[in-house]
Amino acid sequence: MLDRFTGMQVFVRVAALGSLSAAGRALGMSQTMAAKHLTALEARLSVKLVHRTTRRLTLTDAGRIYLDAAERILGEVDAADAEATAGAAEVSGTLRLNVPVSFGMREIAPLIPDFLKNHPALNIDLELTDRRVDLIEEGWDAAVRVGDMTDLSLSARWLAPCHTLVCAAPGYLNKHGTPRSVEDLAHHNCLGYTLSRTLGAGRWLFGEDRKAMVTITGSMTSNNGDALVAAAIAGQGLVYQPTFLVRREIAAGLLVPIPLDHAPIVLEGVFAVYPAGRRPAAKVRAIIDFLVKRLGPTPPWDLQIAA
Repeated sequence: MLDRFTGMQVFVRVAALGSLSAAGRALGMSQTMAAKHLTALEARLSVKLVHRTTRRLTLTDAGRIYLDAAERILGEVDAADAEATAGAAEVSGTLRLNVPVSFGMREIAPLIPDFLKNHPALNIDLELTDRRVDLIEEGWDAAVRVGDMTDLSLSARWLAPCHTLVCAAPGYLNKHGTPRSVEDLAHHNCLGYTLSRTLGAGRWLFGEDRKAMVTITGSMTSNNGDALVAAAIAGQGLVYQPTFLVRREIAAGLLVPIPLDHAPIVLEGVFAVYPAGRRPAAKVRAIIDFLVKRLGPTPPWDLQIAA
């Protein structure tokens, strides 16, 4: 017999995602099984909750009324589960964590072994990608995001600041000169990061208010910061990147930070995010608390640059 609770979960996911296939993926079941749960729920209530078309599912008037109650009930169940496990000695299961590629390789992956030592019953599925994943639809428990936090569908906890620097290889500066002002950058080969609106491929912003702007051009753009750093090390041009991407290279003398007449911007920070409207599970709270302690208000990458 199909249970009412799962039917309610399917219905809420259908309302959020607009399709049975997406709802099924989010809940770890087939589209056919999701459809059976939704049909059984409607039969139990003797009312149609969803209009089915070939392109999208939409709520009926009754469905919109029922959705408010269903979301409240499921939220209360999630909260009860979280309270019950809050004091548990052991966090278990699988934590699915999504992290940007460069930050994940440099700063998160090296910390995972220590985290798992503290939680031996927990497994981690760590995916490194710069694609902005849909946490609910794709079934991620949490993600780490770097930069400015603009997604209001997610709850976020600040982990660390995110400072930036303009850098170049000593060989490039010896050959082309060192820029002294933001305006000077227009005459240099600037390697742009295509996924950023502030450190991007067409313009760079500076200053505390981000109002100092320069249009930049360069022989290379990329959606990966490590690729741009590698090109800069080879003398290709200047990069404008978060400090975690250039701190080792600066310490090794491969790159030189360039002071300008306007300060580099400070991004909003590094954040741990999870779906809004629900209390995070114990395993999510555990990884977030761990990252807060290990990254902290003064992250290790900024300390190494200061040294």
